[in-house]
Amino acid sequence: MSTTTSTLQDQNGRPKVLIAGGGLGGLTMGMLLHKAGIPFEIYERATDIKPLGKAQPEDTTASFFKQCGIYDEFVSIGKYASNILMCTEDRKVDFTMEFAQHETEFGAKGYMVTRPQFYGLLQRHMPKEYVHVGKKIASMDQSDEGVVLRFTDGTEARGDILIGADGAYSAVREALYAKLKEANKLPPSDALPLPFSTICLVGQTLPITTKEFPDLKHSQCLFRRIIGTDKMYSWSTYTTSESTIAYFVIRFLDGETNKEDEAFSNSDWGPDAAMAMCEEVKDFPIIGGGDQDLTLGDLFAWSSKEYISKASLEEKVFETWYDGRTVLLGDACHKFSPSGGVGATNAIHDAIVLANYLNGLPLNPTSKDIEAVFKAYKDERISWVNTAFESSKVFRTMVGQSITSKLIRKFFKHIPGFMMRKVESRQFCYRPQVAFLPPVEDNGAFPRAHQPSLYIKGPQARTQASESSEQPVIAV
Repeated sequence: MSTTTSTLQDQNGRPKVLIAGGGLGGLTMGMLLHKAGIPFEIYERATDIKPLGKAQPEDTTASFFKQCGIYDEFVSIGKYASNILMCTEDRKVDFTMEFAQHETEFGAKGYMVTRPQFYGLLQRHMPKEYVHVGKKIASMDQSDEGVVLRFTDGTEARGDILIGADGAYSAVREALYAKLKEANKLPPSDALPLPFSTICLVGQTLPITTKEFPDLKHSQCLFRRIIGTDKMYSWSTYTTSESTIAYFVIRFLDGETNKEDEAFSNSDWGPDAAMAMCEEVKDFPIIGGGDQDLTLGDLFAWSSKEYISKASLEEKVFETWYDGRTVLLGDACHKFSPSGGVGATNAIHDAIVLANYLNGLPLNPTSKDIEAVFKAYKDERISWVNTAFESSKVFRTMVGQSITSKLIRKFFKHIPGFMMRKVESRQFCYRPQVAFLPPVEDNGAFPRAHQPSLYIKGPQARTQASESSEQPVIAV
């Protein structure tokens, strides 16, 4: 068996990190490890990654982008989003959810960025030689000596730490959980398949003109959600900085299910299934400005079919995030409904916190050292993840057809502004920063929440501080 050789060989005692998954979470993690001087490699199963849908990193990630020196570029590819327009099928605005005061209250504006644009931004700031594509995981092993990934092409990779950032159906999580289950260490809830009660059609048009879609002329992002009147659907559109329209259609199922159910075979998720769902919803009305009565069918006609996808919308926070030298990140350990727009944001938050703790590892760390920082990472993130999970469930329910859905819409329609700010502050006060990069000023009226990992020092800084004895050293 051949071995995948590393382009980074650290001789200074920093642990080598293997990252499974080259999506948003994996690339963010890689970018941070690169800045920290920690050797790493990223292994992505796909040979051609097609990031679809919206990324929508909100103002809680602005400090991170500024620390990494990419905030201006991020703003240039996004469109400022000051609100979400909740609409009816007769193309009228029912009510507006405003975000206009976020810059003064939480320190930054919110921008709508498509997932392909955001992915491209991270790629431009990630050394390409550390990303290996076409690497489908066949098996993984870990011991006190390190971790080994074996791929279906006959190669393998060895390191000190493995990060599973490979999505909702994570191969790393599956392998880790199988070993934990065999050892009777896996919580029963983690053994259950991922549940979902909605499916989604997501896509983006090719660049079009303001004649075809008049609202493209507006400098701000026009984000509209339409609630079906007598159908179990809701659908959303938003304008992008690329003169395209991104869209997603949610279909609510009668009950909760999972992909292991016999009713959902592999044929339900391929390209033909996406086109079949397009046919189902093509006559649904949308708002494009002017006097045109546009429908979703117009958006499909302006789209490249290979960039339209059908997916299940899983929702779950796993109990087990790590074991030994292996840890999970992003969708691999918590999957949110996209209705809340917090999936990409929380993957970034995970990467920031985990990178802070990994940078704080002692030189030549033991398995015990590594597992200790994994525990600190989960302890810091879990309450915020649960808050985001509950919020995403509320937004998913809000666009449904149940009595609860209608009550939630009524609540948001009539809630006073000051109360809305209080509701939002529970989520938007969490604005983590990178401990090993120069800090940036946060001018939000709502103070940033306490971030324990921000006080973690790297091994070199700890050594210098210890020698000078001028200040206390906070270690992991």
